[in-house]
Amino acid sequence: MEQARLQTILEALFAASDKPLSVSQLHELFAGDIDQPGKDEIRQAIAELQQKYADGGFELRQVASGFRLQVRAEFETWVARLWEQKPPRYSRALMETLALIAYRQPITRGEIEDIRGVSLSTNIIRTLQERDWVRPLGHKEVPGRPTLYGTTREFLDYFNLKSLNELPTLSEIRDLDQYNPEFEFDNEPEVAAS
Repeated sequence: MEQARLQTILEALFAASDKPLSVSQLHELFAGDIDQPGKDEIRQAIAELQQKYADGGFELRQVASGFRLQVRAEFETWVARLWEQKPPRYSRALMETLALIAYRQPITRGEIEDIRGVSLSTNIIRTLQERDWVRPLGHKEVPGRPTLYGTTREFLDYFNLKSLNELPTLSEIRDLDQYNPEFEFDNEPEVAAS
């Protein structure tokens, strides 16, 4: 397949997709075509598209699940004005729990409570699971067999990460509000752990 044509098709696929697309998924979409491109041709076309968007309002970004076409973060202020809906509000407790799971996984609810010093609301774990940011990984081999939690590919995708290695180091994070101002926090009362 001609490289320019392949780029145009990939561009349409990325624009139409509501989730990241991997090279393998893209390759499968061409299955049965007479001039089906190989995976290396697809990778080359993706690299050229990334160059094409280098100075524009869009970027073709690789995240854990594949590649996606997205608006550059620097234009978020203006793009957000297109929607009247306010961004979801997350409590500080939810964000602290998510950070503990991301940095200490696999981790149990009890371990999270021990570190935070307060009881963990069931709603926090439920919300994280509903967002597909956290999932059960199994059970710890101790009495009671508590559930071990870890992050998902969706977590990595949402935060524009290819892997957990791209998380900032703990020393780089000074203040959660300053590090990620897009999150608005609800002040939720917490119950001290007993």
